Amino acid sequence: MTGRADRVPVRTDLEDLEPYGAPQLDVPVRLNTNETAEPPPSEYLEAVASRLGDLGLNRYPDRSHAELRQRLAEALGTTAERVWAANGSNEILLQLLQAYGGPDRRLLLFRPGYSMYPVIARVTMTPIVEHDLPEDFVPTVETVEKAADRHAPHVVFLANPNNPTGIRAEREVIRALHDAAPQALVVVDEAYVEFGGVSVIDLIEQLPRLVVVRTFSKAFRLAGLRLGYLAGQPWVVDDVRRVRLPYHLDTIKQLAAITALEMQDVFLEHRARVAAERTRITGSLRTMPDVEPFPSDANFVLFRLPQAKRAFEAMLERGVLVRDFSDRPRLEGCLRVTIGTVAENDEFLAALRKVAG
Repeated sequence: MTGRADRVPVRTDLEDLEPYGAPQLDVPVRLNTNETAEPPPSEYLEAVASRLGDLGLNRYPDRSHAELRQRLAEALGTTAERVWAANGSNEILLQLLQAYGGPDRRLLLFRPGYSMYPVIARVTMTPIVEHDLPEDFVPTVETVEKAADRHAPHVVFLANPNNPTGIRAEREVIRALHDAAPQALVVVDEAYVEFGGVSVIDLIEQLPRLVVVRTFSKAFRLAGLRLGYLAGQPWVVDDVRRVRLPYHLDTIKQLAAITALEMQDVFLEHRARVAAERTRITGSLRTMPDVEPFPSDANFVLFRLPQAKRAFEAMLERGVLVRDFSDRPRLEGCLRVTIGTVAENDEFLAALRKVAG
């Protein structure tokens, strides 16, 4: 007779996989997760609250979130059949690999890049092939063409602007990547594009295998809402519907997103303040000995300095939390700071001067 097991073992290929997540520490200045420092407009919260009573929460939500897709399509200048939404852009990426990845499909990633991409690949059993960006981290036509030719991928993920570097890829680079990978779904992750990147969402009708992914978590100031979306060909939407969970997007979330789209001008007006603070922080970093900031079109700045880990710990002791990338390949000695409020940014700069001076 077989003995009773105390637990069921996890899949062997996941035994060493650590759950993704930046530290969530209770410190006065938390600048490590690229959230927007300013909360949503008060009139938005009032508008959502006033509409909650009209929701039939005893009924399942609209499976196809038709009204939300129509509103997104209008905002993007496309049609609803080309748009799909899910619980954050990470779920969009998961659904794309569920539909187009798998054990016999290769996912091409560029280093350095978003650390969640390999995690999503592993849980969908999708093999990864990686290609290094140039030394300055700026994507070039030559780099992407070489990567596509060498690896012959089935899916490509490219963040634009990149995370964690903040550096953007120009439109001709995206076009070259699409053309150089003739069998691949080319997924451009535009999570930070509203802060100053170069969008390629208008190219989805010209480039048949291009998918653009966006989020409400960053420029829309709604990280707690957990809503992302894609724009692509209608067949992409049809295919992700094959793998989505039933009623995956709840009724309250659909209402909250529709209301945000109605008020998007009010939501996005803070971007000029983010850009001004990004310029100020970058300029201040350049005045510090041995500190090298990278150019950024996002709401964060990556910078390199000697003894980065010691600097990270010393700032944390002073109540300032940034993101430590100093142990990551291609990012040795690098830390990343999210653009916060003016007061938070002042605290960060003061703490770094003390530990880096």
